[in-house]
Amino acid sequence: MNWILALPELVLALCGLAILVFGVIPKRDTTFPCTMLTLGAFLLTGVLVIAQGEGTGFGGQYVADAFSCFMKLLALGAAALGLLLALDWNAREGLSRFEFPVLVLFATLGMMVMISANDLMSLYLGLELLSLPLYVLAAFDRDNPRSAEAGLKYFVLGALASGLLLYGASLVYGFAGTTNFDRLADALSSPQDVSTGVVVGIIFIIAAMAFKIAAVPFHMWTPDVYEGAPTPVTAFFASAPKVAAVALLVRLLAGPFSDVVGQWQQVIVLASLGSMVLGAFAAIGQSNIKRLMAYSSIGHVGFTLMGLAVGGEGGLRGVLVYMAIYIAMNIGAFAVLIAMRRDGRAVEGVDDLAGLGRSDPAMALAMAIFMFSMAGIPPMAGFFAKLYVLLPAIEQGFWLLAVVAVLSSVISAYYYLRIVKVMYFDAAKPAFDMRPTGISVVLAGTGGFTLFFFLFPAPLLAAARQAVAALIG
Repeated sequence: MNWILALPELVLALCGLAILVFGVIPKRDTTFPCTMLTLGAFLLTGVLVIAQGEGTGFGGQYVADAFSCFMKLLALGAAALGLLLALDWNAREGLSRFEFPVLVLFATLGMMVMISANDLMSLYLGLELLSLPLYVLAAFDRDNPRSAEAGLKYFVLGALASGLLLYGASLVYGFAGTTNFDRLADALSSPQDVSTGVVVGIIFIIAAMAFKIAAVPFHMWTPDVYEGAPTPVTAFFASAPKVAAVALLVRLLAGPFSDVVGQWQQVIVLASLGSMVLGAFAAIGQSNIKRLMAYSSIGHVGFTLMGLAVGGEGGLRGVLVYMAIYIAMNIGAFAVLIAMRRDGRAVEGVDDLAGLGRSDPAMALAMAIFMFSMAGIPPMAGFFAKLYVLLPAIEQGFWLLAVVAVLSSVISAYYYLRIVKVMYFDAAKPAFDMRPTGISVVLAGTGGFTLFFFLFPAPLLAAARQAVAALIG
C-alpha cells in the first residue's frame, strides 16, 4: 500500500537514477537525450499523479489527496517548461551538461515529497532534497563570478533557513510531543492550552518557509540570486519551488496549525503587506530586467499570502488559482528574457527591449500580454488571479490587506507598462537573434493561457475547489 501510494515519487526517483547512469557512461555529450528522458519522466509521473489514490502511508508521514495532486501537477508542469527553456540557452552558453536535467529532476522530486509531507520529518527531507540541487543549479555557470556568487549566497542563506526550520520543528516536537500533522492537529485543538514554546516553533517554521517563497523580510537573497544565476535557472527558481513551498505552507497552516490561527495570522498579514509594498516600490528603479522580475515575484508572493491570511474555502482557493496563473505568466515572461540575445550574447537590460514591437511583433505581443496580466489589467488572467484573493479578503473584513493590494497593483503597473512602452515607442535597437522553436512553443502556450483564461476558467476553478475541499474538509 505504501509503495503503491507513493508510486509517482518512486518512479521519478528511479527514472532520475537511470538517467544519471545513462548520462555518465557514454563518452559523449548526452545533454539532449537526458533532457528528453527527463521530460518523459515528468510526463509519466504526471500520469501517475492523476491516477494516484488517496490516503496516508509510511506511518502517517506521507499523504496523497486532491490538494497534493493539484500542486504536484503544477510543479511538474513548471519544471518541464523550465527545462524546455534551458535546452537552447545552455547549448549557446557552453553549459550543455547532462547533470542539468538530472538536478532539475531531483529538485522536482524534493518538491513532490514536500507537497505530500504529513510530518515535520518528511517535510524536512523534502525541503533538503529540493534545496541541495538548487544550490548547484544557481552556480551552474561556474566560470561566471556572478553565478558562483549567487550559488554561495543562496547556499549560506538557505542553510540559515534550514536551521530555522529545524529549530522550530524541535520546539514544536518538544512542547507538543509529536511531529505528525494529524496528531499535532489533535494536540493543538484547544488554543488556550497551547504553550508558548509551540507558538515560537510555529513562527520559526513560518520564517523558514518565508525564505523559500522570498517573502518580506526574508527576501534579501532574491534580487542577487535572480540576477547572478543563469536565466533558465532563474525561471525555474521563480516558478516550481515556489509552488512546493506555498503548498507546504498552506498544508501546515490550514491543517495542524489551523486551530491556533490567532497565533500566526498576524505574521502572515505582515509578511503579505511588506511583500506587496516592497514589490511595488523596489522594482521601479531597476534597469536590469531580471532584478525587476525578482521584485515583481516578491510582490506576487504578497498576494498569495493575502489569500492564506484570509483562509477559509475562498481564500485558499484563491491561493491555488493565483499560483496556477502566476506560473503561466511568469514562465512566459522568462521565455522572452531567455530569447533576449544579440549577436550571440545574452542581454538583460530593460532598454534592450527597445523597438521589439517592430523587430519581432509576435514576441513583443506575448511580452505585452504577460506584463498586462502581471499588472492585473482585465481581461488577462492576472486580473482574475488578483480578484480571487481580493474578494475573500473584502468579504472577511481584511480591509487593510485589500486596500494595500489595490494600491500596490496600481503602483506596480508603472514598471510593467514601462516595459510595454519601451518595446513599442522607444527608438529601436538592433533585432535579437532568431529565437529557438522551444521558446516559441512556450510563448504560444503560456500567452494563449494568459490571454484566453477568462473564456474557460471553470476547469481550473473546479480543480482548485476540489483541492481545497480535500484539505479543509
